[in-house]
Amino acid sequence: MPTKPKPPATPSIAAPDTTVGIETLTAPGGELHQQASGEPSQLTTNQGVPIGDNQNSLKAGARGPVLLQDFILREKIMHFDHERIPERVVHARGSAAHGFFECLEDLSAITAADFLQRPGERIPVFTRFSTVAGNKGSMDLARDVRGFAVKFYTQQGNFDLVGNNIPVFFIQDAIKFPDLIHAAKQDPDREFPQAQTAHDTFWDYIALTPESMHMIMWIMSDRTIPRSYRMMEGFGVHTFRLVNAAGESTFVKFHWRPKLNAQSVVWDEAIKINGADPDFHRRDLWEAIEDGDFPEWEFCLQTFSQDEADALPFDVLDPTKIIPEEVIPLRVVGRMVLDRNPDNFFAETEQVAYCASHVVPGIDFTNDPLLQGRLFSYQDTQLKRLGGPNFHQIPINQPKCPFHNLQRDGHMQMGVPKGQVNYEPSSLGDDVKRESQASGYRTFPNLETGEQLRLRPETFADHYSQARLFFLSQTDPERDHIVAALIFELSKCNVPRVRDAVLSRLIHIEENLAGRVAAGLGIRAPIAPAPAPIPAQDLALSPALSILAKSAPGLMGRKIGALVTDGVDDALLDALKAAVTAAGAKLAIIAPTISGVVSAAGVVIPADFRIDGGPSVLFDAVAVLPSDEGGAALALEATAVNFVRDAFGHLKVIAYLPAAAPLFVKGGLSDANPDADAGLINLPTKAIADFISAAEAGRVWAREPLVRKVF
Repeated sequence: MPTKPKPPATPSIAAPDTTVGIETLTAPGGELHQQASGEPSQLTTNQGVPIGDNQNSLKAGARGPVLLQDFILREKIMHFDHERIPERVVHARGSAAHGFFECLEDLSAITAADFLQRPGERIPVFTRFSTVAGNKGSMDLARDVRGFAVKFYTQQGNFDLVGNNIPVFFIQDAIKFPDLIHAAKQDPDREFPQAQTAHDTFWDYIALTPESMHMIMWIMSDRTIPRSYRMMEGFGVHTFRLVNAAGESTFVKFHWRPKLNAQSVVWDEAIKINGADPDFHRRDLWEAIEDGDFPEWEFCLQTFSQDEADALPFDVLDPTKIIPEEVIPLRVVGRMVLDRNPDNFFAETEQVAYCASHVVPGIDFTNDPLLQGRLFSYQDTQLKRLGGPNFHQIPINQPKCPFHNLQRDGHMQMGVPKGQVNYEPSSLGDDVKRESQASGYRTFPNLETGEQLRLRPETFADHYSQARLFFLSQTDPERDHIVAALIFELSKCNVPRVRDAVLSRLIHIEENLAGRVAAGLGIRAPIAPAPAPIPAQDLALSPALSILAKSAPGLMGRKIGALVTDGVDDALLDALKAAVTAAGAKLAIIAPTISGVVSAAGVVIPADFRIDGGPSVLFDAVAVLPSDEGGAALALEATAVNFVRDAFGHLKVIAYLPAAAPLFVKGGLSDANPDADAGLINLPTKAIADFISAAEAGRVWAREPLVRKVF
């Protein structure tokens, strides 16, 4: 990065922040420091030691590595790691699958990592997806970040790429992680709300943590209500190093790109899916693998040199920043296929232990202060959650390559080590395992100099430019959804000051964004901007940040629901099933009873769902194919009326017969115009091919202003 003046031993503090009635100082790095008013309000360690800086880890220089001697960081993270047993503190609700990773390119020029050397070679993986804030029993469609953790079982040991479905994070320093999660989780006095950030403590914290503004744009977007784990991108978040056999370093960011493209649901749909099937994502992943529709992702890298990093308008060690794909394109170097469900959920999915510190030769860390803290935190968490230091012996965590060491005993020791010698160097015993300077792991010899400081580098201080970049790079419907999400979340806050404080941050991202959110909250007073060390800069837009801008038409991996009654047209239903199957999707039959219906030709057609158990929220597009008598009968069923009304409200493509007219009337959709709405397919006048084509195009976004208010 560009050379900076040597920072002082004690960080200077800039102008006070007046967003709350507490003395709040803004540091050159852009973070806020609330000051104790006297001894009773002084924050201390568990040993009573006063804390002078609760925002920054102790580092060797402002951009240097975090130091092991930081007892304040270690105490805070250790206590947080051990707050919940045995359930994970975060990422408690998850689902996982076995599969393989296939190398597609020889990367020996940039890394010595063995699994990235030989194109065509495959190694096993175990991948776990999860929500973050909710408990193990919460629902799948919460608005939340999704964990995306992959354990590579390589011939040089296990490599855990522990990432998310969002490439940035809320905070810049790991010392703030306990505060973030405490604010996002249930209020400690009442233990609710569950798996939601729509409450005062979260948004109070966000308003006082301006570095979170970029992540807030992502988490309020459709990225946090994904259609399926199979349709979700993954990111390593941090900047890592690749190191080749010659010891040369290349910076890297890791990406997973789904074969089925990234897709999401709409918010009202997410709420109703949680009621209809709180296991929606789990079930979808399990059933896809059982049916042989194996989920697949491309493994992509963004690689760059130190000089290229220095030329970027932000600091690559800042985990709240991305490198747009238009600046450094993604390089596809491998693929991952998940092809086997776990045999036992507890033994595998629940006991799998991912640790950010698990790397192999050829992959190394950088001084990203959030990553540095994770290197300690994950290992510490597993020690408590899985009972002790031998969690690596649990089958799902064992390497697939030979592993030997001189560690002995400990809680839950499952091996029976033999021999007299459990130390080295040793002259006793010919089979004692020893180090190898030739093939052992080598840490990149990065030159580190600097004073021991609790200081955020000034290169981390721009909190708004990339938030603005993300928002402005979205399509109009996606921007509308971000606005609507902010209005929904902030409307759940009971303290007006919290809403005002968030608006004082949003106005730095984009004035129209803040104005629209204020209008949705009914706030008419002018928005007073909070202090901003660096004003938002206009960066070149990145269409790659938009799900809709880069989505490709198709129904591969999707589900179509057909609502039928007795007397359904056999030929029509058969043609629909054939067309849906040919498009790579699956057709589900929804009927008045689970036993199914009798077709016009007298054929019994089994049902996949009874009407009340198969609402339209579970499907990507629907067809309503009743007989004349059946349509009138369905109009008397609220669940059938809601099937059509919700499909229309969630902007889905609907194929229908004239016999469905009573449902449309009862659902208040009698004015819907198939000539003006590309998602309404009247089958007597249009063909099934038209329905498939319209469904492949996705949701009918032009319909959205007709079904909900857009601020």
